[in-house]
Amino acid sequence: MSALATAAFAAGLLGGVHCVGMCGGIVGTLALEARGPALGRQAAYNLGRVASYSAAGAVAGFVGSLAYAGGAWIGAQMTLFLVANVVMIFLGLYVAGWGRAVLRVEAAGRPLWRRIEPFARRMLPVDSNAKALGAGLAWGWIPCGLVYSMLVLAAASGSAAQGALVLAAFGLGTMPNLIAAGLAAQRLVAVRRTPWVRRTAGALIVALGVAGLARLPGLPDALAAGWRCIA
Repeated sequence: MSALATAAFAAGLLGGVHCVGMCGGIVGTLALEARGPALGRQAAYNLGRVASYSAAGAVAGFVGSLAYAGGAWIGAQMTLFLVANVVMIFLGLYVAGWGRAVLRVEAAGRPLWRRIEPFARRMLPVDSNAKALGAGLAWGWIPCGLVYSMLVLAAASGSAAQGALVLAAFGLGTMPNLIAAGLAAQRLVAVRRTPWVRRTAGALIVALGVAGLARLPGLPDALAAGWRCIA
C-alpha cells in the first residue's frame, strides 16, 4: 500500500466518530429493517459506499494527473498536500467539538447530493442486500469534509488508479466503526457522544494533518523562518 493510501486508511479509522455521525442513521436501519443476516446487509452497504469513494478518487486522481502532464506537477502536488492536510486539521477540530469551519467545505457538495438524494430515498426501507448496496452507492456521495480532504490526497497521487486506491483505503478504514454502528447502533451512538471519545479522536486527526504538513519539503523551515521574522 502506498504512503498516501496508508495515511488515508488511518484517517478513515480515526475519523470513525465523524462517519458514525454522517452515516449512523442509515446503517442503523440496516439492522432493523432488512431481512436476513444483518452482517450481510452491512457488507453490501459498505461495498457500495467504498465503490463510490473509489470512483470519486479515480476522478480526482485523473484531474491531478493533468497537472503532471502540464509540467507543473511539483508545485501542484505540494499545494494539494498542503490543502488536504489543512482540511484534515479542521476536520479533527470539528470532530473534537472545537470548531465548525469544516462544514463550509461540506457545503460545496450539497448541490450534487440534492441530485442523488432522491435515488437514496428510493432504497428505503432497506429490506434486501440489493437495496443495501444501492444505499451504499448513493450515501457514498453525501457531503463529508473528511472525504473531501481524501479527494485532495487522491488528486496529489497523480493518477486515476492511485486516486481510486487512496479512497478505497479510506473507505476500508471507516468500515469497522460503521459496521459496529449498524450492529450495536444505540450503544455506539452513546459512546460517540462521550466528550473524551470525540476529543481524543479529533486530536488524533489533527495530529495526522500536522504530521502530513511536516512531511512537506521545505515547509517546516519556511514556517520557522516566518516566526523568526515576526519575532
